[in-house]
Amino acid sequence: MKFALLPLAILAQSALGCALNAVAVLKNDQGAHGVATFSQELRNGPTKIHVEVWGLTEGNHGIHVHEYGDLTQGCNSTLAHYNPHNVTHGGPTDEIRHVGDLGNIYSPGPDQAAVLDITADLIQLHGRTSVIGRGMLIHSGEDDLGKGGSPLSSTTGNAGGRFLCAPIGWAAPKTTPQ
Repeated sequence: MKFALLPLAILAQSALGCALNAVAVLKNDQGAHGVATFSQELRNGPTKIHVEVWGLTEGNHGIHVHEYGDLTQGCNSTLAHYNPHNVTHGGPTDEIRHVGDLGNIYSPGPDQAAVLDITADLIQLHGRTSVIGRGMLIHSGEDDLGKGGSPLSSTTGNAGGRFLCAPIGWAAPKTTPQ
């Protein structure tokens, strides 16, 4: 019964202007881990994303939303960047970019937190282009934001291997434990 009411609760939240919240708990077999939180205050408004990750090598790492939250074959089963508008890869502020293009997260080193705070105008937590159920990925290398000379620049930002991933799901309502 509780799950049958979830779509009604989501509809009520977005209709009343209450924030919708989502989370992705990132981890890999090498011990890297972190959390990405998503909060959308207004229907069709921007989504605030906060990411904290440990275990990344020093430097920039591409960060994207991918098509699927499926991890049956590790990060590879998330497939391509989430791109419902069928456009080329770009940076997070470029006019033409995938919905899932979030740029880079900088890591000071594996023993320190890499932190990214971004407000993404294309990321939605409801509706036709919702990212709920999709995959959040951090790559091993820097995203060239579609501006590099590699053939991969226009599709992946040439960001290297898939290092850390998680499905994006609804976050539990923020309540006080009893």
